[in-house]
Amino acid sequence: MSDRENLKATGDWGEMAFAALKVLQGAGCDFADVYLEETLAGRVKMEAGRVDQLTQGGEFGAGLRLVRGEQTVFASTNDVSPAGLSAAARALVSAAGPGKISPETKGLSFFRSHLPGIELPGTVTWPERIQAAREAEAAARAAGAHIRQVTVFLGWNQQHIGIARSDGAWCEDARAQVVLWVNAVAGQGEKLQTGFESSGGSQGWETIREHGAVSTGRLAGERAQRLLTARPAPAGRGCVVLAAEAGGTMIHEAVGHALEADLVQKELSPYGNQLGQKVASPLISVADDATLAGWRGSFGCDDEGTPAQCTLLIDQGILKGFLHDRLTARQGGVSPTGNGRRQSYAHRPIPRMTNTMILPGREDAQAVIRSVPHGLYVVRMGGGQVNTVNGDFVFEINEAYLIENGVVTEPVLGTTMIGNAAEVLQSIDHVASDFGRGLGTCGKDGQGVPVADAQPTLRIPEITIGG
Repeated sequence: MSDRENLKATGDWGEMAFAALKVLQGAGCDFADVYLEETLAGRVKMEAGRVDQLTQGGEFGAGLRLVRGEQTVFASTNDVSPAGLSAAARALVSAAGPGKISPETKGLSFFRSHLPGIELPGTVTWPERIQAAREAEAAARAAGAHIRQVTVFLGWNQQHIGIARSDGAWCEDARAQVVLWVNAVAGQGEKLQTGFESSGGSQGWETIREHGAVSTGRLAGERAQRLLTARPAPAGRGCVVLAAEAGGTMIHEAVGHALEADLVQKELSPYGNQLGQKVASPLISVADDATLAGWRGSFGCDDEGTPAQCTLLIDQGILKGFLHDRLTARQGGVSPTGNGRRQSYAHRPIPRMTNTMILPGREDAQAVIRSVPHGLYVVRMGGGQVNTVNGDFVFEINEAYLIENGVVTEPVLGTTMIGNAAEVLQSIDHVASDFGRGLGTCGKDGQGVPVADAQPTLRIPEITIGG
């Protein structure tokens, strides 16, 4: 698959999509859309010094949706021919049953997003891809004499989507993703420690050339090596400083999901009746922004054809809004925020985060650390569990250090952070001006989508730390 201008003619896509959409509209509906997708994706996996996987494949399919009141009927097909789309539309109409509501077509409108001048990952040769993975592995092993095992995953995809909507809109987006993950294991006697590092985003192959497989591998190896000297973590209540480089795992998991409108409308969020109220410290502002160039959660338009935008969720502690797709926006009487996302054409769109972040404050990051007589400095968060109904969470901490008399000292192991999202947001009393981000794939309702999270260095004056 090449640049969007050289893909299948958009006129053919639009003609097929609107023909199928006409069948859906003829059955009566509040809203209907036809989503076309062409994707090329591949990966290199290297383990124990050898290439373990080399895969690349393409997919072309369509998702069709018909909405009447509270009823949503969805179908997908990989037969993206005029006859195939028409058959899928008729099957969907049959499943939906008779209806009397007809949508109002407002007249044709268009949105097209172009890829910038990037090096499309699908055009890179296999020797170049394998060489990048080897460089990452070699850099991780060179980080120290105790590195025993290194796993490298290098993945990429290119995607072109087209969406025909019953309001007359035709929307297109072109996307590219490159991600490099390196996991290094260091050992000394029977003691083993793991270091993980990732890089990439909504970019082309230049992210590997410019930001480097070498630096990603080296950071993973150094982290694993460094943690070999760590001692068991203390337990109890204490002060925690979350470093900017920890990314925004806490805001994504403990807060972001609870601000997705489908969970709010199902009364599965503690924020459902708190619009306009104080939900966090005045130092805290939270945004979800899909417009940031190169970030993993960015795009031109979402998977319902709503242009990407920045949504301010919390402004200086005050809850301002939620993340909406078109259906939750209709139900809530508001505009969609560009957060209708799907894993592929075979999945229906639902409200999802994109790039979710705590915005920077005004303090110096080192001053925040110096303000802590005794506490914990968290550099890398791990997995965890969150109850979106009440905000309770438990997070593993992969890399942390003691703070003693305002100075970061020795590393500690086996740490967890236990708390409640609302209480933690209210208690944060220092927010720095720096900014760090992480990247990942977020799972919800059986779907995974690319996301990023970010935050500045911040201080939680008291929280439960599990050793």
